[in-house]
Amino acid sequence: MSRETAVVLGGSVAGLCAAGVLARHFEKVIVLERDLLPPDAEHRRGVPQSKHPHFLLNSGRRAIGEIFPGFQDALIAAGGMLLMPSMDAAYCEDAGWAPRKSGSMTMVYSSRVLIERVLRAMLRELPGVELREGVTVTGLRSAGGGTASGRVTGVEYRTAASHHDAHHDAHHDAHHDAHLAADLFVDALGRGSSTADWLAAAGWTAPPEKTLDARVTYSSRWYDLPPAGERPAAWWWKHLVIAPTQNAGSHPAEHEFLSNFFPIEGGRAIVCMGSWGIPMPRDVDTFETAADRVRATAFGRAARACTPVSPVHLTRSTGNKWRRFDLLDTPPIGLVCVGDSICAFNPFYAQGMSSAARSALILGDLLGEYGVCDAAFFREFLARQRKSLAVPWMLAMARDQAYEFATGTETAPRWRRRLTARLSWPVFNAINAASREDAYVERTFAQVFNIDKSLQQLAADPRFWFGVLRYKLRQRLGRTVVPSGFDPRQDPPGTDYTR
Repeated sequence: MSRETAVVLGGSVAGLCAAGVLARHFEKVIVLERDLLPPDAEHRRGVPQSKHPHFLLNSGRRAIGEIFPGFQDALIAAGGMLLMPSMDAAYCEDAGWAPRKSGSMTMVYSSRVLIERVLRAMLRELPGVELREGVTVTGLRSAGGGTASGRVTGVEYRTAASHHDAHHDAHHDAHHDAHLAADLFVDALGRGSSTADWLAAAGWTAPPEKTLDARVTYSSRWYDLPPAGERPAAWWWKHLVIAPTQNAGSHPAEHEFLSNFFPIEGGRAIVCMGSWGIPMPRDVDTFETAADRVRATAFGRAARACTPVSPVHLTRSTGNKWRRFDLLDTPPIGLVCVGDSICAFNPFYAQGMSSAARSALILGDLLGEYGVCDAAFFREFLARQRKSLAVPWMLAMARDQAYEFATGTETAPRWRRRLTARLSWPVFNAINAASREDAYVERTFAQVFNIDKSLQQLAADPRFWFGVLRYKLRQRLGRTVVPSGFDPRQDPPGTDYTR
């Protein structure tokens, strides 16, 4: 295979990262995007998730930084905020507010639309890259579908409307059907990708799918923060997180919510409430009422101190789904899938963007290692991608399999579901508590959260579990150092317990 032209289907984070990698190895990279891309950080139809909070995990931040050097600085210059969650976020766990202290993890807070705007700007600076907007992909062209030499050779598309692409001096006629031939295609069309259907119609076996839907739903609304000099004195924090209650007794449904008051650029915040299996508010009145009923009362007070600037946005398309192209006897040559088109996660766990960027890096590594993109190249890509995706997938399964109402191929046996439901929160609480007094536990758990380490590595780490058990023993003997469990009906305490 030559290295003349590569085509990326979709211009979201996964597609932009893939294009950034391909630009180093192909003379020309064409990105086909259905939406007309806004010049600034604005919402668009193709990324409905942009209206909700987005965490860029450390592994994803590093991966994007390798693809686009200077990305973090550019994101901060555009308004993103580099914060230390353990110092800048107030976290309400089951027992109450957790103590504030420094930790090993940092994070850049911003909106999803700002991340995409910065990535688009950096991609457009690369030579040989063309972003075609208003283009709807309608099918694939191929030869020898389902055989050992079966290859994707082209992509069919339709221009959505007549428009002029100022970046590349290209004019497209309204509703014009066309096709592109290329040497490599990357599917970054997201959860709704039709690639598997197109391949099946061309003769390939449909990939097996792993699925688990824990009925996660969440609602978000955007707010302007009060001016810096007018914010309440108790607002030492930038980010509020309220975990669901673990109390099985009688309480309002809102106590089961995972709630975030999430800071973004421009002096704004996204107020988000989500749950497993509980209907979420759809309109302003029910949203505001629900925020007031969240078990940490600072959450509702914070929302009411701000000025709403959006309607309520609700999302229910949150199931975990992994299309296992790696299990096919004859996977297609010429095509790779990245982002949600290959593996979509429950968004609660903030793994999507980071997993997509990691897949793009794998593609770049292999393009550097292989002289030709033959069948062996695509098999190796799928093998390495499987290993990378298994890390966040196992994390998502570890929690979502606990719910009785979860559906899909990955539902656990009844005994394991009950065991997971009984143990997952107590173990999580013990790790959180131990991490406040044991730097190794804190650092290791941060690596797992950021998908730098797998759950398997964590489970096999004797030093980690020694730290957790030692803390539990000291707790029983009354010898712990850092207090915790501060009253959730009060403002979170701002005392720094680092020392």
